[in-house]
Amino acid sequence: MGFSTRQIHAGVTPDPLTGSILTPIYQTTTYVQPSVDEYLSKGYSYSRSGNPTVRALELKLADLEGGVDCICFGTGMAAIQGVMLAFLNAGDHAIISDVAYGGTYRLCTKVLSRFGIEFTFADGSDPDAVAAAVRDNTKLFLTETPANPTMKCSDIAAISKIAKKAGAIHVVDNTFLTPYFQLPLTLGADLSIHSTTKYMDGHNATVGGAVISATQEHSDAVAFIQNSTGSIMSPQVAWLTSQGCKTLSLRMDAQSAIAMTLAKHLETHPKVEQVCYPGLESFAQHELASRQASGYGAMFWFEVKGGLAAGKKLMDNIDVFSLAENLGSLESLITHPVTMTHADVEEAERKRVGIIDGLVRVSVGLEDVEDLIDALDKALEQV
Repeated sequence: MGFSTRQIHAGVTPDPLTGSILTPIYQTTTYVQPSVDEYLSKGYSYSRSGNPTVRALELKLADLEGGVDCICFGTGMAAIQGVMLAFLNAGDHAIISDVAYGGTYRLCTKVLSRFGIEFTFADGSDPDAVAAAVRDNTKLFLTETPANPTMKCSDIAAISKIAKKAGAIHVVDNTFLTPYFQLPLTLGADLSIHSTTKYMDGHNATVGGAVISATQEHSDAVAFIQNSTGSIMSPQVAWLTSQGCKTLSLRMDAQSAIAMTLAKHLETHPKVEQVCYPGLESFAQHELASRQASGYGAMFWFEVKGGLAAGKKLMDNIDVFSLAENLGSLESLITHPVTMTHADVEEAERKRVGIIDGLVRVSVGLEDVEDLIDALDKALEQV
């Protein structure tokens, strides 16, 4: 079946009690067992260890991503933490994309490093640089592509081969493109991570995370950590996210088309220094972005002439776009990573990986493109 059919029907069966076409929200702590000998005969015992509403979403996401199973978490960062705890021990080494979400950087450098886990932030756009970072104790590769916020792309297939040669697992953060545009597991990755808060939900209504695995062994390892730490997704969040998933392909197609229009418009604007969007031919890795994904997504960044001061003035005076963290929603959002999403990344590290002070990150929503262009033009007139 095609993607659009599966995003609606995968993981969902009519409720056996009422025939409800939607999976019910099973708001319950525990599950009554028929007898001691039939313990777990219905599959559930306690909601930290499993919930039917959450399970329906997990089955849907596993199907869409092409994995054997999926484990959902309370947040995207909880999902990343779950993977780290599942596969890394004290004394192990992990290679992380040098450009990654600020929360990922903070988790690695400020939390997990305290427990004897070592991290190297390597240039994911250069497979040779990634290979050069491998050590005897390297156990995990985490690749974010396209990367937040610079949109740097990494060759998933090439890095997967490096990881396998090193005897390590390769994890890809697929949040920006979703399985509709990019399928890391088919390119050799072992696990795919999502902040379901973003495009899977799509409506700024929930926070959540998911880990989809290529093997049951890896999924079981992640599930053990999720159950042990209690980093679960609530049934209400799972239900809302399941409904959001049903329009994923429509939203991604429409938002990406609008993003392309805006990026092309800004690329020719006299007050814009540069625009970075994988769909533009001027994007340094346009060929790679076109080769390993079927679409370019709805995220881009641009720099206003005049640097940081001009960029701040634009963001403080723009209409239609909302100045807010998050991405992937129906509403267009504008963000200043240096002071918002990536504030915990040291200044020297930000500059090293290209997160410049004047970078304005845009998450394109579903408003009329004419209104978005008009809002940008009016804001640029004021800088």
